[in-house]
Amino acid sequence: MTVAETETEERIIRYNNAFTETLRELLLDDPDIFIAGEDVGRYGGVFQSFAGLNAEFGDERVVDTPIAEQAIVGLGIGAAAVGLRPIVDLMFMDFVMVAMDQIANQAAKMKYMYGGKATLPLTITTTGGAGLGAAAQHSQSLEAWLIHVPGLKVVYPSNPYDLKGLLVSCVRDDNPTVFTLHKKMLGSKGHVPEGLYEI
Repeated sequence: MTVAETETEERIIRYNNAFTETLRELLLDDPDIFIAGEDVGRYGGVFQSFAGLNAEFGDERVVDTPIAEQAIVGLGIGAAAVGLRPIVDLMFMDFVMVAMDQIANQAAKMKYMYGGKATLPLTITTTGGAGLGAAAQHSQSLEAWLIHVPGLKVVYPSNPYDLKGLLVSCVRDDNPTVFTLHKKMLGSKGHVPEGLYEI
């Protein structure tokens, strides 16, 4: 296949649209996947990253939660422990600190506490990065803290193509992951194939 043929087969879409599209395709692909978080349902998320998903999949698969980050992650841990594949959203990376006990002491340690026999297919999505007038409590980049937690995978894609493939890989992984979108990259564009693929 030539480069020209590849470019005509692939579409150019925005980083944020690649995220939404991938979530939709994952929800269609696997009935055990659901999404939960603040404003992810009818509002579609603070950056419209979840736009249209609640209308298509309903309140049981795209769940609006109270403003309680520790409870959101706890919901995801419990659901993953019984075999579902939850995607829980923490609106801003700063809020990871509110749920750090659940993330670092529960989700990340479960496999170790059960001698490697337990799986916890939990994906935590969030947005990070400074700028956009988001002030001090909505602008941190805490991935350096998270990568030091044993048992936790941290992903921060730099382009729409990687975003889609890495998100699929995270959701299909049997271990907990934190998947971060950079706020300033939400409008960036790149080539993204149709259909699900893993990186």
